[in-house]
Amino acid sequence: MFLWHYYLALPLLITIQIYKAQGCDEFTDLGLSHAIIGTSLKIRLLLYTRDNVTCGTLMSHTNLHAHPQFNLSRPTTFIIHGYRPTGSPPMWLQNITEMVLAREDVNIIVVDWNYGAANVNYFKAVENTHKAADNLTAFIKKMQEHGSSLSSIHMIGVSLGAHISGFVGANLNGSIGRITALDPAGPQFTGTSKEDRLDPTNAQFVDVLHTDMDALGFREPLGHIDFYANGGADQPGCPRTILSGTKYFKCDHQRSVFLYLDSVNQTCTHKAFPCSSYKEFLDGKCLNCDSFGSAGCPVFGYDITKWRDVLLKLGQTKTFFTTNSVSPFCMTGYTVDVVIWNKDERWGYITVKLHGDDGKEAVATIDHKALKFKSYTETKLFAQFDKDIQLVKKVSFKFSTGNAFKPKYKLRVLRLRLTHLEGKKRPLCRYDVILEEGKEVTFRPIPCEESNF
Repeated sequence: MFLWHYYLALPLLITIQIYKAQGCDEFTDLGLSHAIIGTSLKIRLLLYTRDNVTCGTLMSHTNLHAHPQFNLSRPTTFIIHGYRPTGSPPMWLQNITEMVLAREDVNIIVVDWNYGAANVNYFKAVENTHKAADNLTAFIKKMQEHGSSLSSIHMIGVSLGAHISGFVGANLNGSIGRITALDPAGPQFTGTSKEDRLDPTNAQFVDVLHTDMDALGFREPLGHIDFYANGGADQPGCPRTILSGTKYFKCDHQRSVFLYLDSVNQTCTHKAFPCSSYKEFLDGKCLNCDSFGSAGCPVFGYDITKWRDVLLKLGQTKTFFTTNSVSPFCMTGYTVDVVIWNKDERWGYITVKLHGDDGKEAVATIDHKALKFKSYTETKLFAQFDKDIQLVKKVSFKFSTGNAFKPKYKLRVLRLRLTHLEGKKRPLCRYDVILEEGKEVTFRPIPCEESNF
């Protein structure tokens, strides 16, 4: 009986020993003490594939054959983090690795340069970006010698990692397939020549997201297409005062990664609109995407390559979109057309609420500036709702002037019209309604009489 149990347990024991022998290599975890002392550059490359989604393999920089799961016939995605002032690993690394592998069968190489990025002296970390890029360039050239195609390489760089990606691309004469830059670092890069920062010539296609351009990020366009989420600066839900501690400094900057994760995971579709400024975008003056032909407006994120050919023809393109404060970050756009019959002009703000048959509500507040309403003149507004209501049963409107010391006004509305930007839903209207300042009016909309539907 003892021998029988022994022979049954033996394969299990062997399996456990093999697993222990293999182990998993993890991103370098440093502490604040390392950052205070300062760290010298050291590059570790952690490989993940569909065969080892959650278990990293530390790669050799020279012997690629030492890693049988590294298939050079597959595309390769490099993920490059940024500055690490406390030395801790990025909290999003595992998520992005798993999500990309769920979408595509690729080699993922996490570039761990925490030794070099962990330093309270930001300028030292900046100095290390060129050295890190040279190291990666040598590795990619080794890949190329073994048959890998440069056009199948995608580099996703965050903050300083975005510029490292650019330097690698420049070293390889812009031959790599794609660079995705998530809020490229601004300090020490703003105002420099294209040789000292990310540039559209660094890859065959460069897409860039800006979320903190007034602090840690870069303000000017850097890619073939640049997305400015919420104007590229203050992100919804992020603290506005230093009393919130470290979150005040990193929330806007870090939001770039979480927006991108939503796009990889297909949680959200952020339709972006080409425009010269965020103000014009909020005014609803940039809702036309005819320049993109049948492809329509570009969608931010992982799948932007569907618009690659038209973007390469158009040249550098600035686009804007807005988000919610938490995931899912996507919003739903409508145009709201208002015609009043007041004798005098009215100025104020509008809040619109959509009510679904399932009890759900979506709210849009148009308050980026005071709106002008003039008798028998259509005022076109751009309303962005925090969620999409599939079947709108009721609509609420509220008019306000923002001035508590003046008499209350009434907005005598001849017609209200709501049109879904996707054009898939029938425009909804309401005729002859009075909006008293500060009071919400709820009604059932009807199909618009002048609609082509």
